[in-house]
Amino acid sequence: MRLYARFLDCLGAKKLEIMLDNLGNLERTHTCGELREEDAGSEAVLMGWVAKTRDLGNFTFVDLRDRYGVTQVVFAEAFSKEAHEKVKTLRGEYVIAVRGDVVEREGTHNPKLATGDVEVRAKELFILNTAKTTPFQLEVAGKENVVNEDTRLKHRYLDLRRKSLQDNLIVRANVLRKMRDYMDSVGFLELETPILLRSTPEGARDFIVPSRIQPGKFFALPQSPQILKQITMISGFDKYYQIARCFRDEDLRADRQPEFTQLDIEMSFANREMVFRVMEGVMASVFSLTGAEFEVPFPRMTYRDAMRRYGVDKPDVRFGMELQDLTGEFSDTDFAPFASVVESDGEIKCVVAKGCSGYSRKILDGLQDFVKRYGAGGLAWIKLEDGGTKSSLMKPLGENKISSLAEKAGAEKGDAVFIVAGRKSIVAASLGALRKEIAKNEDLIPDGVYKPLWVTEFPMFEYNEDTGNYDPMHHPFTSLMDEDIPLFKRAVEDGETDLLGQIRARAYDIVINGYEIGSGSIRVHQSAIQELIFKAQGLTKERAKERFGFFLDALEYGTPPHGGFAAGIDRVIMILCGTENIRDVLAFPKTASAQDLMMDSPGDVDKSQLDELGLSVTVDPEKNAGD
Repeated sequence: MRLYARFLDCLGAKKLEIMLDNLGNLERTHTCGELREEDAGSEAVLMGWVAKTRDLGNFTFVDLRDRYGVTQVVFAEAFSKEAHEKVKTLRGEYVIAVRGDVVEREGTHNPKLATGDVEVRAKELFILNTAKTTPFQLEVAGKENVVNEDTRLKHRYLDLRRKSLQDNLIVRANVLRKMRDYMDSVGFLELETPILLRSTPEGARDFIVPSRIQPGKFFALPQSPQILKQITMISGFDKYYQIARCFRDEDLRADRQPEFTQLDIEMSFANREMVFRVMEGVMASVFSLTGAEFEVPFPRMTYRDAMRRYGVDKPDVRFGMELQDLTGEFSDTDFAPFASVVESDGEIKCVVAKGCSGYSRKILDGLQDFVKRYGAGGLAWIKLEDGGTKSSLMKPLGENKISSLAEKAGAEKGDAVFIVAGRKSIVAASLGALRKEIAKNEDLIPDGVYKPLWVTEFPMFEYNEDTGNYDPMHHPFTSLMDEDIPLFKRAVEDGETDLLGQIRARAYDIVINGYEIGSGSIRVHQSAIQELIFKAQGLTKERAKERFGFFLDALEYGTPPHGGFAAGIDRVIMILCGTENIRDVLAFPKTASAQDLMMDSPGDVDKSQLDELGLSVTVDPEKNAGD
């Protein structure tokens, strides 16, 4: 039986009537990326989408596409009069099947296609479905047409027909397979943990799910399976892993989504080195997909050294430009802006940009604006030009001091020195970001190079100015450095809370090319220490019991020492695919405002559903004023 589709052609000139064919028992023999020169002389059945048509009168050429590649199909009366007449009705993105003879191309080999040595001479054409004119062209002049991202996300099913996105998702599938294969090979057991959990806030906001059966009660979607994977250790499963879906209701950026996937592992009777070996093996296995070879063990750097040398706790070590401390050079300065920084225990640091003494006033002003985004009051500079040294500080400091600063920084003729003064955190953040910005602009970052790094000995706590409490930098289930436990007990039991900022955690991150791709720690396995950590972060015994009582109870039933790690799979794939936008490696991502434009979600729900849950919605008019 044949179906009929009526539509206006792309010019709106006339109505056409297309007979649609049923697939029936027809099976494809090859994909559109499979045929090679050795297949010449055989018959093939191909199926896919019409990527392009070229009507030359006696001959019509169709580029047929599927996720495996593109094959050129040729239609002519000499091959099949019926098929040649039928091909004239095709438009872009029609779904078709073709039966024909595979022949070697005569003098028109296409080196851009894997199938470029052959073509298929069509004997039969089956039109399986028509397609409306797409809201954007997938290709323009043979190149992918990257239009406005919102348009592409709205029509994600079309966007995913682009080869680059399909390649990214194939990489994703291969990464997941590699991870599972490796974890299985070293004796880990894959266990699933639930998605509907109790809310146990771990820093970011939970996504909350109301319960119909238990009115007034709520589930939370997991930010991570942290507590549950620790409970598997208490249960005797000494090597756990999971490819886990996780959810965090937080502000988004290019490398973050509200829902994400991570590789979670946990090991009993483990020390830090055992966890390191497993994760180095996983990463080496995954990055071998690109041909990269990681030297193991990975280099290591303490958090304190990373902040001192690079200004960030996830340094990109593919290039130099380390921060240089100039604070000592201004210990007796009369220059008021720098003197006040020294007196208030701030810092004055710089980076040296090799070969950048030719920066124009416009570029320098742009860099000024750049560091101000990170809280810096300004950016001072020194340029060691062939005709002499210039500096924004020349007038207040003098030529001799400027020369001394440049020498201290290790600058040479042709270089530029960029200086920031202020609070330590602001100096670190602004120069750490400036270092990377200049490296990108000056093409100092090598392509196809992956530099892994362990960052260790993170602070256990960081001061929260909003609450006046010390919050765990990673999470409250992280154990402390053994030598810092006496100091920690003093801080909590004797009320010397200022000491909490000095406590180090047995926590560690893997950083690759400036991205934190995962973090972990040796966990707390003694309930007394866990209770002290909750107390240190301002939780009363009652509040800790309310939030984590089931876990504190479990710790009292023979908990082994254990440790683990969680790696952000989306970020790993983003690095492997060479993109800086995490949406490029997800099939159906959210926008920066956490919307799914294709499904138009989040959306409203029927009042009857809210009534069933005992909920009502109150909208703040100020928050929705612009909607």
